[in-house]
Amino acid sequence: MQETPRWLDPEQKTAWDSFIRMQEKLIGRLSRRVQTDSKMSAADYIVLVKLTEAGGRLRFLELANLVEWEKSRMSHQVTRMTKRGLVAKEECLDDGRGAFIIATPAGYAAIEAAAPLHVEHVRRLFIDALTPEELSTLAQISQRVLDHMEKQPD
Repeated sequence: MQETPRWLDPEQKTAWDSFIRMQEKLIGRLSRRVQTDSKMSAADYIVLVKLTEAGGRLRFLELANLVEWEKSRMSHQVTRMTKRGLVAKEECLDDGRGAFIIATPAGYAAIEAAAPLHVEHVRRLFIDALTPEELSTLAQISQRVLDHMEKQPD
């Protein structure tokens, strides 16, 4: 016998719907700005951010996990970025099945040019809308949800 769904009450639904609308609109606008400003896709940008934050080199699966992507999506993204010279793939000598993804000089140049513009858009669209106290509360709430999700099955 199937359990009755635990439907959201009106307050929960309003909170959820508002969060989703905000997230989709924010990510959409930031993605369009990255594309316009730097000619990189949002996917290019996030891959280069994660790589450069990690010193420019990550194992393929570690990178995929950091951006919460399936292996196939990461593989296609890396292939596209490799063709454009933004990243390179290097075999892992101690594990023949694994590979490292490396930010190339062109990848570093692209992220260094894009990041200042991106952070200005983040400030304008997100940071400037909130007080320091609200930002702190949002960070705490976000971390609580992240911690909770880590304990839940995928």
